[in-house]
Amino acid sequence: MSQAFRRYEMLLPLRFNDGQPVPSDLIVESLLELRQRFNESCETQTTQGTWRHEGQVYRDDLVRMYVDVPDSQENREFFAELKERLKVRFRQIDIWMTTYPIELL
Repeated sequence: MSQAFRRYEMLLPLRFNDGQPVPSDLIVESLLELRQRFNESCETQTTQGTWRHEGQVYRDDLVRMYVDVPDSQENREFFAELKERLKVRFRQIDIWMTTYPIELL
């Protein structure tokens, strides 16, 4: 396969910063947004994480979502914009989103 691919991973909280549970609709909405855009399979996993902000350590229960897509500037821009939407949707200071090239066999 000659086309370059890239994986985008994001961690979405299961609780808002005030401790209230995130409605499952928000997780589903985020997953569907990826599936509708890319027609690629997406996967979710539940994980725990910690992060520090202004000297305070926070612990989160998170949903890890990832999708493999063609490596293009258009897709990079989409994910940069998605990150901003997710920060608003989940009422977060930041959303942990990573990306890296992948090789398909």
